[in-house]
Amino acid sequence: MLQPTVLGIISFKTFPAQMGGQKYVADYYKELSKYTKVVLAVSRDNQVDRFAPFTIYPFLYNNWLAFLNLIYVYKLCTIIRKEKIDIILIDHSYFGWLGFLLRLITKKKLAIKSANIEALRFKDMRRIGWSLYYKYEGWVHRTANINFFITDEEREFAINKWKLVPAVCKTLRYGSTTLSPASKEENIRCRQLLVSENNLSENTVLFLFNGTLDYLPNTDALYIIIQELLKRLESSIVPFKIFICGYQISEEWEKVIKHKQQIIFKGFVKDINLYYKGVDCFICPVTLGTGIKTKVVEAIAHGKKVIACQKSGEGFNWEELGDQLQLIENYNWTAFAEAMKNITINQSNYQPPASFYTKINWTKIVQESILSLN
Repeated sequence: MLQPTVLGIISFKTFPAQMGGQKYVADYYKELSKYTKVVLAVSRDNQVDRFAPFTIYPFLYNNWLAFLNLIYVYKLCTIIRKEKIDIILIDHSYFGWLGFLLRLITKKKLAIKSANIEALRFKDMRRIGWSLYYKYEGWVHRTANINFFITDEEREFAINKWKLVPAVCKTLRYGSTTLSPASKEENIRCRQLLVSENNLSENTVLFLFNGTLDYLPNTDALYIIIQELLKRLESSIVPFKIFICGYQISEEWEKVIKHKQQIIFKGFVKDINLYYKGVDCFICPVTLGTGIKTKVVEAIAHGKKVIACQKSGEGFNWEELGDQLQLIENYNWTAFAEAMKNITINQSNYQPPASFYTKINWTKIVQESILSLN
């Protein structure tokens, strides 16, 4: 079977990929390029890697200037002809209107890949006009030949609410390059490194939270950690520290965090795997946003115990993960803190079932998507 040549259109900064959403896009195309020709037209704030396994054209406008991309319709059509493109693949619904125009002109297939239901995320963030975007987003997906959603729940939502044809809606999960947990010895080595580097006592319980720290769901989680969890953890008889990693934090939040003795703020770290391996537990007190929480996927893949709100557990088959993923009722911060108090430094590392790693294996994810694109 001939593989379709793909033109991916990305409306936001993706390269270099640092955040979970960026990695979802970048890693998908990296794996897809192993099987077929991939060409990317991206927003101009991306950095072009000349060693990338695909061709990148960084000229598009993004955000509030997106409408100016009308002037690039001819250029995009030229790229489609020059590169012999078979499929136009839009990442997120933002540029769905552009994909619709290109489909009308070139008669090529249109696919849309959504990392979340954007309108519902906008609603959580109290953005004006979210209901208008909801109608636009539904229209965009109805115009596509194929629609990819990051979870089964969001796929079903789109089918039911936007009246999409089930046959053209598929789940394209977040993938990971971590397909087995580290050895016990490696976890111990990483833990000792974190303890030594931060001058901690050996019996300190280590927690981790990471993410893009100017993103409202994560900013809200910072507020919860500081205002709700820390005061409930004061009665803990075991010393603990919460590592917070991530970038794009505001000066105000950084000042607040650095004054909290129980928190160690690391900012953006080059090797987040060190923290996933070295901590005793990953926490995710996130109650906003849609899609799957990529940070939770990575923590589970590393074999770590995860304590999360029910909202953060969306997209997971929590039953197959047993007690590795402990979901707490949204906003029940007393129960969340009590669960944290039960974590010890002798917490066993988990071995997620093979079915979990199969679901997050990029090779399997991409090969299934190619079948849908043909």
